[in-house]
Amino acid sequence: MKISNKYLVEAIVFISYVLFAMAWVGGTASMGQIMSAMQVDSLASASLISGAVTLAKIVGTFGAAWVALKFGIKYAFFIASLFIVIGLLTPFAPNYELLLLSRFLMGLGGAFMIVYFNPIVMHWFTPDERPVINGLNAVAFNIGTGIVLWKMTEINQFTGDWKVSLISFSIASLLLSFAWLLVKFEDESTEQSQDGKAVVHYSYMDGLKDKFNWAYGLTYSGLLAFYICLFTFYPKAGISQSKWVIGFGIVGTLAGIIYSKKVPLRLPVIRWSGAVMVITIIGVSFSSSEWLQTLSAIVLGFFIFFPITALVSIPHELPKMTGQRITVVFSLFYSISYLLSTVVLWLFGKLVDINQGDYTASFILISIVSSTFFIGSFFLPETGKKKATSANDKIKINESQASKENKDKLCAE
Repeated sequence: MKISNKYLVEAIVFISYVLFAMAWVGGTASMGQIMSAMQVDSLASASLISGAVTLAKIVGTFGAAWVALKFGIKYAFFIASLFIVIGLLTPFAPNYELLLLSRFLMGLGGAFMIVYFNPIVMHWFTPDERPVINGLNAVAFNIGTGIVLWKMTEINQFTGDWKVSLISFSIASLLLSFAWLLVKFEDESTEQSQDGKAVVHYSYMDGLKDKFNWAYGLTYSGLLAFYICLFTFYPKAGISQSKWVIGFGIVGTLAGIIYSKKVPLRLPVIRWSGAVMVITIIGVSFSSSEWLQTLSAIVLGFFIFFPITALVSIPHELPKMTGQRITVVFSLFYSISYLLSTVVLWLFGKLVDINQGDYTASFILISIVSSTFFIGSFFLPETGKKKATSANDKIKINESQASKENKDKLCAE
């Protein structure tokens, strides 16, 4: 039996990443119990796990394109799924080293998978359908995280134990990985662009030379740096509004899907959402009023994810885009973003240490860095095409096309 229904294929991809988020965040939430069971209470050991996770994201996103080129998208996604299933070792790890390895490989699988969303979407869905599917994939991690943050206690009560819960997530991921093998996914023997013409090979070196990839990765890096800081440092600073960001992030993503479907222009929503983000980050970071911090977090959560559908749609709409090229583009996009956000994360913590626990300088830093989303919008190409809004507009477009065709004929003669 082969799976050839594109919506069923998307369901497997979407649920696979939701389960990764649940296993990942569930493992993080249970880390205190895991470390206690191993009798490990060193903060350095705990920080090493975070470091391994970060390294997995950088290495994984950068190496994802190589794995895809080597094995093809279908088997590359299967490999990513198996790495995620290795999270099964987390509750059983007999020692710290195996725990570290299981978390690293699991993070590697998640990093691979987020890159493979894009060639899969490009392979199965038409350009008109892609914004919706890209938006759904963008919200998958938030849904998995939200389920764990709000329902982990109930899940543990249902299964009887936190270990059984984590095992259940991994077993479900394993079943989905085998379901993925049934997908009828044939990598094209001749690489073709969206206009059907054969194109040249697009390598990592080509990607690194492409100015678009740097502008694209740098645009997202500031937002990603803030998002990681929000869950890593803000609770330690006494700011606990992160749950509102997650919740309204889901709402923002769904709104962004609808908006991007109706309004094809990509840059305006990225630009003005970026401006709102900077203002609300300042509100969350510096306000002394709890209600204003909460309101800022709600608005921030919405506008962090509202433009993501538009952002991830841009590479899909570039001319001469291929499955191979888009894999390299998103591989570099995430690796550049994670690398720079890791540096910012280190600087954030360093400033806190230098200022003896005062977060003011660090909050100023992250507020400035977060502006890359707004600034970057001026360096990205506008790939959306304005729709004809009236019959007269359509007539003008048709006349313009006819005029161009006549000129081409005259030139040819």
